[in-house]
Amino acid sequence: MPACAPPRTQHPHPPHGPPAAGHRRFRVEGADLSASVAVFLIALPLSLGIALATGAPLQAGLVAAAVGGLVAGRLGGCPLQVSGPAAGLTVVTADLIHRYGWRTTCGITVLAGLAQLGLGCLRVARGALAVSPAVVHGMLAGIGVTIAVAQLHIVLGGSPDSSVLANLEALPAQLARVDPAAVSMSALTLTLLLAWPRIPGRAGRLLRRIPAALVAVAGATATAALSGLALPRVGLPSWSSHALAGLPEGPVLGVAAAVLTTTLVCSVQSLLGAVAVDKLVTARPGSAHVGRSNLDRELLGQGAANIVSGTLGGLPVAGVAVRSTANVNSGAVSRNSTMLHGVFVVVAALLMVPLLERIPLASLAALVMAVGIQMVSLHHIRTVTRHREVLVYAATTLGVVFLGVLAGVALGVAVAVALALHRLTRTRITHDQKEGVHRVHVRGQLTFLAVPRLSRALHLVPQGAHAVVELDGSFMDHAAYESLQDWQNSHTARGGSAELRGRRAAVRTAEPAPAAVCRCRPWTPWRNHRTCLTGASPGPAAPAVPAAQELARGISSFQRNTAPLVREELARLAREGQRPSQLFLTCADSRLVTSMITASGPGDLFVVRNVGNLVPPPGEEHGDDSVAAAIEYAVEVLKVRSITVCGHSGCGAMQALLAAGPGDAATPLKRWLRHGLPSLTRMAEDHRAGPRLAGRASADAVERLCLTNVVQQLDHLRAHGPVARALAAGALELHGMYFHVGEAQAYLLDGAAEGGVFGEVTENADDAEAAGGPPARRWGMEDEHEEEEGKEGQEGKVEGRDVTAVKEARSPVRAT
Repeated sequence: MPACAPPRTQHPHPPHGPPAAGHRRFRVEGADLSASVAVFLIALPLSLGIALATGAPLQAGLVAAAVGGLVAGRLGGCPLQVSGPAAGLTVVTADLIHRYGWRTTCGITVLAGLAQLGLGCLRVARGALAVSPAVVHGMLAGIGVTIAVAQLHIVLGGSPDSSVLANLEALPAQLARVDPAAVSMSALTLTLLLAWPRIPGRAGRLLRRIPAALVAVAGATATAALSGLALPRVGLPSWSSHALAGLPEGPVLGVAAAVLTTTLVCSVQSLLGAVAVDKLVTARPGSAHVGRSNLDRELLGQGAANIVSGTLGGLPVAGVAVRSTANVNSGAVSRNSTMLHGVFVVVAALLMVPLLERIPLASLAALVMAVGIQMVSLHHIRTVTRHREVLVYAATTLGVVFLGVLAGVALGVAVAVALALHRLTRTRITHDQKEGVHRVHVRGQLTFLAVPRLSRALHLVPQGAHAVVELDGSFMDHAAYESLQDWQNSHTARGGSAELRGRRAAVRTAEPAPAAVCRCRPWTPWRNHRTCLTGASPGPAAPAVPAAQELARGISSFQRNTAPLVREELARLAREGQRPSQLFLTCADSRLVTSMITASGPGDLFVVRNVGNLVPPPGEEHGDDSVAAAIEYAVEVLKVRSITVCGHSGCGAMQALLAAGPGDAATPLKRWLRHGLPSLTRMAEDHRAGPRLAGRASADAVERLCLTNVVQQLDHLRAHGPVARALAAGALELHGMYFHVGEAQAYLLDGAAEGGVFGEVTENADDAEAAGGPPARRWGMEDEHEEEEGKEGQEGKVEGRDVTAVKEARSPVRAT
């Protein structure tokens, strides 16, 4: 086996039984066949449209689609990712054709494929994931803007120029000589493309199985043919005259830069697409047998596909998000679906040429323009804004638009590095003194750059005084660690006392402390928690601990480290009794730590947990009063001000509801889950208008049911007498919440929106920062820049209770 060949995975037997002795039988599942048809119907018009946008021969798009399906589908490391000509490569390829011609562009594609093979052999695929998502999203947005501006000229009946600036300058003149026939066909294409997925009712559910892209192009083609409009149409010359790859001709540095750009864009897009497909597959029920992607093998498969595509005169190949998503959502279970879609493209290219030549170019241009506009994702913009990387995103986008893809990506990486260095050096160190205690508060990362300021602040502490050093960051390098330890030893040697505190989590240092002196604090990451409990480094090699011993050690860790911090608060609660402001009803799933995701402490939440976060309707016929009793006690005795029903992603109860059959045995679990049947009925009735997450469609049926179940249980709550009376008196609020476990993101239900929209919880932090003001406190998090926090000597109290009090004053949902 060659050194660069991917490792073989040994399977004891295939999922459907062992093959017959002496030979392997090729078998195609029905799900793969139907998924391949759906992907083919999407790929056919998009491949022609992308070829049109690049200025390449239109057959080149079909060649790339076929090779992407057959070669990358067979050899790649992500079985369900569909490869082909990608919109993200449009700008790169168009520039290469303009500079070097088509045959040289094919040769550059071959060289890029060889480069991908080399990178795959070096096993560096994981390194591509280190690129900042803001750079990747900015690159795609810049490419999308470039595509949209160029295709707009074809939509208006003209022809585009080679650069964005030239296209923008020529736009007024193009608007003065609009072709009504081209505009009408483009408008029809865009209308069908946008309206088709929104057809309501049962008929809409059936019709939506046909891809919108196919309907849009087919509708425009049929209309143009019936109306007899004179329009430029697809021209597919004979395959006998199809141009194949030639030797690259041009300046060596220019060709090398072109190969590097093509390799970069193809590789990054394909690898990030493989990671996204893994997430889609993981969220889909019944897909446990589909293994995770082998990224190095995926890079090898993409390299082989680009070599073959370039040699045969096709466009560069990369993983395509639209087709891959359709493949997963259509139920594909193996790489056979991807390969079959490639076979269908070959058949269409050979037998459907007369039909394809009737497609108006304006319709394809409108389709590609819509794809380009969608590449500027509002969801991505909100994400980079939330993570304070708007500058990186904007620099990359503008760089790609005005300087080119490679220069734009380089500019984005440079800005990202500069921003990281700025954050690294932006460490605030303050000193104050109150009641004889000197406090040195460090906000930010503690590196050698901050050592002089740290030293000055520490020397303000007089000899013999009690000092507290609060480290509000996540990293301390070796220089800072040595400086802090030297000062602590010197200060204690002179009769003083020094206490080091990491408020948010155990501060990692360049020289880790030994396990014997490790002190866990409340809500440390589980990795650090395990380190303290077992005394071993976390990871696969960590020794297994018996359950009873692990429980005892956890309790011991609490008594030693956490109990001293909460004892005073718990003593107060023991004297005064509990007065929680909220009833929090959620699932029994072990991944939901209610106090952590709501930043709450003892006395804040009255929590009810059960399988599926279900609220049985009132009445003896439902056979369960435990939840009703908790509701009555919380509302009428504890006088809570709000009730929150919290669902979560990947809920096993919702999966069981979807998978349940009419003849299933009546086990205790099945009897309990009957309270979730109204949610299942509601989801079936509200297929399109049901609750959803803001900014995106539901990932699958399980997520739709989880969201619907929250809304349904709120309806059940309103039927309980104590709740109805408190609502009528204005003394109670009801809230719906959804927690995405994989994203560690909370969403709150906006009942005013049609169908119910669950929006991300940020307390308008993005708006405050965009307006130039100080960053606002995000929900469930502490503000890293507030001056008053931590100055009142509150370390002896649970952090969450103080944070909850602030949140209640700021947010109508309080701690939920």
